[in-house]
Amino acid sequence: MKHAFLLAWLLTFGLRAAAQPATALTARLDQVSLTFALNAAGQPTYAVQLGGRPVVLPSRLGVALADGRGFEGALTLLGAETKDVDETWQPVWGEVRSIRNRYQQLTVHLQQPAAPGRRLDVVFRVFADGVGFRYEWPRQPQLQYFTVTDEHTEFNLPADHKAFWIPGDYDSNEYAYTSSRLSEVDTTPIKAIEKKAAPQRVQTPLMLKSADGLYVNIHEAALVNYPAMMLNVDRQTFRLSSQLVPDGTGTGAKAYLQAPEHTPWRTIVVADNAPAILASKLILNLNEPSKLQDTGWIRPQKYVGVWWEMQVGRASWSYADSSNIKLAGTDWTKLKPNGRHGANTQNVKRYIDFAAQHRIPGVLVEGWNVGWEDWVGNWKEDVFDFVTPYPDFNVAELQQYAAAKGVQLIMHHETAGSATNYERRQDAAYRFMQQHGYAAVKTGYVGRIIPRGEHHDGQWMVNHYVRTAQKTADSRLMVNMHEAVRPTGLHRTYPNWLANEAARGNEFNAFAEGSPPEHETILPFTRLMGGPMDYTPGIFKLQGYAAGAPQRQLHSTLAKQLALYVTLYSPLQMAADLPENYNEHLDAFQFIEDVPVDWDDTRILQAEPGDYLTIARQGKGTQEWYLGAITDENARQQTVKLDFLPAGRKYQAVIYADAPGASWDKNPAAYRISRQTVTSRSTLKLPLAPGGGAAVSLKPLAQ
Repeated sequence: MKHAFLLAWLLTFGLRAAAQPATALTARLDQVSLTFALNAAGQPTYAVQLGGRPVVLPSRLGVALADGRGFEGALTLLGAETKDVDETWQPVWGEVRSIRNRYQQLTVHLQQPAAPGRRLDVVFRVFADGVGFRYEWPRQPQLQYFTVTDEHTEFNLPADHKAFWIPGDYDSNEYAYTSSRLSEVDTTPIKAIEKKAAPQRVQTPLMLKSADGLYVNIHEAALVNYPAMMLNVDRQTFRLSSQLVPDGTGTGAKAYLQAPEHTPWRTIVVADNAPAILASKLILNLNEPSKLQDTGWIRPQKYVGVWWEMQVGRASWSYADSSNIKLAGTDWTKLKPNGRHGANTQNVKRYIDFAAQHRIPGVLVEGWNVGWEDWVGNWKEDVFDFVTPYPDFNVAELQQYAAAKGVQLIMHHETAGSATNYERRQDAAYRFMQQHGYAAVKTGYVGRIIPRGEHHDGQWMVNHYVRTAQKTADSRLMVNMHEAVRPTGLHRTYPNWLANEAARGNEFNAFAEGSPPEHETILPFTRLMGGPMDYTPGIFKLQGYAAGAPQRQLHSTLAKQLALYVTLYSPLQMAADLPENYNEHLDAFQFIEDVPVDWDDTRILQAEPGDYLTIARQGKGTQEWYLGAITDENARQQTVKLDFLPAGRKYQAVIYADAPGASWDKNPAAYRISRQTVTSRSTLKLPLAPGGGAAVSLKPLAQ
């Protein structure tokens, strides 16, 4: 219900210069409250509290424009109104069957006190677990086309919180997390992956914990037609200030807009316990409902693929050696096979056979198309055409073979960062997919972006990702984007956008030093706050897998790899290892066969960022539950009550746990499987080895 709040919207020119009201504007829901006010300089500010405890102290708001007549200075308050919303909606897929969207909205109308008298609205939504706000420019004669050069959004924190952060790199999110006090944030010692971040610039989602047990997560929602927001950390005052990713012109421009327009939502999720942060649906609720009328063709799924063998050096993406390019030029028919090409017809059939045998719906094939010999580091415009296979990849034969086995192939489109080339060829590429039975595509953006000078996380590429989500939806195709901007809940609006990478995935264990055992306990509190990740779990050969690097190993036990299918949510989960490695542990692989990727209910049972995580989920349309528990480098015993099970019903629990003596570094493949009958009154004691975990399937017994 809408009602006037403090001031009516004043349309008469003579009233626009009215004196500023002395009373602050407030909005509240349960224990979360927001206060808006103009400071002594006339600049808009906001503050957030949880049950009287300060979450964000009075902090500045504002937006600078290229013409020097922006909204970073004094503004006049014209009016405000509030409304209360309480509704429920059902996601196409997700962690729960239905989501409640309950908030109080405060809309504040502001105007420049002097000519040209442009107007700006700030819209706040206060939820029971946090706040979202954004800037909105209404249609007005004084403002039509405009360029944003800076956003003066601040998060003034009350203390030197513990932070879980990665560098605010404009081109990559693939870093291991650092945990430190805000006063200790320094990206200087960290090796850059793409473009070096400023020393005190960090990425969102940023997870924070206060000394007295307050958990705060800062991110953004519904990132469309705008660059991603990084955060600059003031190590003395603990003030975080927004840093937008610049465009490629070198002029300082960040976003090119046309009124009416708005920014993404800036989000603050807050709770007095860690599980409540993970249970929040605030970011999803701030996104628009699905734009797709028909979603029946969207299928969350597990998949295997011709991928890990290239990562560990057993096979190659390319059909020929790169040196052969000098002789063949651009004529791929002159390429001489190197004998190591992984995406060949017979090898792909091997994966199709394994998938069919173990009820895995999809098979991803990377390196099937010409161009891989001439793409890395060349900043080349036209590398791939996305429709021409290598000579040893028989598209028609594999289409028929997969269909006969009840398996669908997943297309791979690596763009080498040349988004312009990809956009020119998307229509033809998606027609090719439809003609040959491909229902999903994995896109990649490795390397420097073309248009040259643009960043992976800038406005141009943000719009490219959204265009790709829409274009794939128009062709009834699902999409999984790698090396893209980190997600902000847009999978609600485009439910065919199943997953992203946008973080340091399991692949780093193959070609780099890997990730520490705590990594997967941090990801749900950071990267996954905005949406699911294609992490590629399920590696069973944990040591001695990398050709030429025998010392390399995963910082994980085998049981933890199983638990990740529950703790790292995604509707698209890969069984990433080689079929032969799974065949050595088919008893453990049974959990991967059984575990769903779509859920009716999710319970965050135990959680602490950087330490441990235990989650239980109910399979979509079933009475089956699955549980995952993981730890960092420390051994733990997690005591788990099963009171989420329906009362009076018996279940068989199959427990995949670390064996005695297991550890990520000394004995990672040691596991044991046990069974017991349980009810809602039962308790499980799960031993977690250093870097370990446990996975549990809970299936109802016949009455």
